[in-house]
Amino acid sequence: VLAALAGCAGPTGTGAGAGAEASASPSTTSHAPLAFSNCGFDVVIPSPPQRVVAIKSTSIEMMLALGLRDRIVGVGFADGPYADAWAPADPPPVLSDRVPSQEAVLALAPDLVYAGWESNLTADGAGDRATLARLGTATLVSPSACREAALRPDPLTWDDLWAEISLVGDVFGVPDRAGDLVAGEKARLAAVAPDGRGLTALWYSSGSDVPYVGAGIGAPELIMDAVGLRNIAADVHDSWASLSWEAVVDADPDVIVLVDSAWGSTQKKIAQLEGNPATAALSAVRAHRYLIVPFAAGEAGVRTVEAVETLAAQLAELPQ
Repeated sequence: VLAALAGCAGPTGTGAGAGAEASASPSTTSHAPLAFSNCGFDVVIPSPPQRVVAIKSTSIEMMLALGLRDRIVGVGFADGPYADAWAPADPPPVLSDRVPSQEAVLALAPDLVYAGWESNLTADGAGDRATLARLGTATLVSPSACREAALRPDPLTWDDLWAEISLVGDVFGVPDRAGDLVAGEKARLAAVAPDGRGLTALWYSSGSDVPYVGAGIGAPELIMDAVGLRNIAADVHDSWASLSWEAVVDADPDVIVLVDSAWGSTQKKIAQLEGNPATAALSAVRAHRYLIVPFAAGEAGVRTVEAVETLAAQLAELPQ
C-alpha cells in the first residue's frame, strides 16, 4: 500500500490545453491500492475510480484538466463556466446547481465522490464520509480546503498545489498526465513578471455589511504575492475572513480585486463600493482601479496560475 499524504507538499502551475492533450494518452497505468489521510479522514482507493461524482469547480476542473471527462458521471455546485483550456464538448451531467443530495449521488453508483469543500460531504449534503465509505464509495476533498487548522496548508504554497495535482494523478492512475500538467503550470507561472510598484490590494470576495476578503494564508494571498500585490489583510491568519469596512478604509488599498460570481457579480460589488460614502472615497474606487478574477479561478486548484496571469495582465494596463 502506497501512503500518499494528501496535505503534504510535493512536486509545482497548468499548461493550456493540457486536458485535451492528456485525453489522447492511455487512460490508466498500473495502480497499486492507495491509502492516505485526506483532511484527517483515512481513504483507501483500491483501483482507479471509473465513476466519479465531482462537486465544486476545483474538483470538476481538476479532472477535466487531467483528461478524465469520461470518468465523471455527475457534477454539482459548479462555480461558473469551465476554463476554455479544457471545457469539454460534452459537459458532464449536472445533478444540482448546489450540493447534490446523498440520494442523487448514490443513484449514480459512484466509486468516488470528489469534493472541493469538506462541507460538501455531510449528512445534509452529498453524504458524510464515513457513511459513504461503509456503502463502498470513497471520498476525496481538495487538500487545500481542509478546515482543521492542523491539516490545512499554512500558508498555502505552490508546492501544495503541485502535490494535489500529483495526488489526483495517482488516485486516477494517470501520474504521467499529472506530471505534464504540473510542468506546464510551472512554466506558465515562471513566465509571469510581478508588478514592481508595490501596490496594496483588497481581495473582495463577497459581503456588503461586512466584506469577506482574501486573508493571509490561502489562495488569494498566494495569487497576489505572485503578481506583486501587497494584501491589506495579510496579517489575518486565515484563507478568507471577514474584515471591517473601517479597516479597509484605514488601509486605503491602491487596487481592489473583485471576485466575479453569479451570486456576487462585479457590477454588484462596484455599486456597493461606489454607493457607500466611506468606500467611495477609497483611492482605488475613485480611480476605478478594479481587477477581476472569476470565483472558480480564485480558489486553490488548476486555475490558480490562470488567476495570476489574468491579474498580471490587468495590472499591466493600469496607469503607472
